Amino acid sequence: MGRRRSFLVAGIILVGCFAIAAILVVNRPETARQEVPSRAPFVTTDSVMSGEGPIPIYGGGTVRPYAEVDVTAEISGRVVWVNPSFQSGGLLSTGEVLFRIDDADYLGRVDRARANVAAQEVELMRVTAESDIAKTQFEKWENAGNTGQPSPLALWEPQIAAAEAALDRDRAELVEAELHLSRVAIYSPFMAAVLSESIAVGQFVSAGQNVGRLYSIDTVEVVVSLPDESAALIPGLWGLRPSTQSRRISARVNAKYGEQHYSWAGYVDRAEAALKEQTRTVEVVIRVPRPFTAGLALNAEDVTQSRSAPPLLIGKFVNVEIDGMVPDQYFRVRRSALKPDAELWVVSNDVLNRVPVQVLQRSEDEVFLTGPLEEGQQVVISGVRAAIDGMAVRTQL
Repeated sequence: MGRRRSFLVAGIILVGCFAIAAILVVNRPETARQEVPSRAPFVTTDSVMSGEGPIPIYGGGTVRPYAEVDVTAEISGRVVWVNPSFQSGGLLSTGEVLFRIDDADYLGRVDRARANVAAQEVELMRVTAESDIAKTQFEKWENAGNTGQPSPLALWEPQIAAAEAALDRDRAELVEAELHLSRVAIYSPFMAAVLSESIAVGQFVSAGQNVGRLYSIDTVEVVVSLPDESAALIPGLWGLRPSTQSRRISARVNAKYGEQHYSWAGYVDRAEAALKEQTRTVEVVIRVPRPFTAGLALNAEDVTQSRSAPPLLIGKFVNVEIDGMVPDQYFRVRRSALKPDAELWVVSNDVLNRVPVQVLQRSEDEVFLTGPLEEGQQVVISGVRAAIDGMAVRTQL
C-alpha cells in the first residue's frame, strides 16, 4: 500500500512538471530579429564648391625698400644746422633740408670768382680796343701806299684769344664756386624714412663722407618666391615691365601687428630674371604704394582701429595673395579631400568612385582644381586610406 502511494505521488509530480513546461513553451516571448551590421567603412565627406573669379596664389616674403640711398656730404665743412627729423625713425618730405654746412668759405669763393670775371671782362675790353686801334693804324698805313702784311701779334689777335680764354676760365670757376655754395644744404631726394644717421652740429664732414641712410616711403617691395606651377598661374608675368601703369595684376599684402591683422593693396611689378639659387623658385616682385598710410585693419571692430593702421615696415615678414588666372570653370575642395596621384574619392548613394583631377593651386586649407566634377558632390576627407571604384561606404553611423 505504501509503495503504491509513492508511485502515485511521483506520477502526479511528473505530470505537473510536464504541464508547467508546456505552459512555459506556449507562452515564451518571441526573440527579436537583429540585422547583421554592415561591414562597409564609415567615411566623412565634404561638398565640392564651384570656384569664381581669379585663382588666389599664396606666398610670403620680407618687405624691402624700393629705393635706398646713403646720405653723403658733397663738400667739406663744419655742420651748422641739422634737421630735427634727420634721426633714426624720422620721416622726411621730398626736398626737405637734412643739414647745412657753414657757407662762409664758399660765399668768399663766389665773391672772388665774380671779381675775377669782372676783371677779365675789363681786360678783354682793353685788348679788343687795342686791336681796333692797331687795325685802324694799319689801314692808314696801307692808304699811304705802303705794302706788307702785319703780324697777328701787331693786330692783338693772340692777346684777344688769351683774354677770351681767361674769361671762360674765370666764368667756369664762378660756376663751380656757385655750385659748391649750393651744396652747403643737403636735401632729401624723395619722401623718406631715416634708417640711420651719424651727424651733429659742430661736426666737420668731408666730401663723400657717409652721414646717414634713407629709404623711400612712397613705395616698398616684397619679393615672393613661387614654384613654377604657381608662377605659371600669373597671367602675362613675363611680359610685365617695371612700373608699368597700363596693366597691373592685383595683390594683397597681409601682416599681423599685435592681435590685429592688416592689409595693404599692391600689384605684381615684375619677375626677377633668374631663379633663386637656393630654392630654384621664381622671384616675383610685389610693389606696395603708400605703405605708411594705406593699411586697412581686417575685421576691425570700429572705424578708429582701421584708421590707426601701423606702417608696413622694412624687414617685416608678410603674407601675399596674388590674383591669378581666371579659368572658365574650376572647383574648390578641402585640402584633405585631395588624395595621392591627384584624385578625389567621390561618394554617391554610398558608393565610392575615384575621380582624377588637375590641381591648379593649393592653400593651407583649400585646393583649387579642375576635373569631371559637379558642385555639391560629396568627396571623402577622412575614414579610409585606400579605395577602389565601386567600393561601398557609409556616410552615417
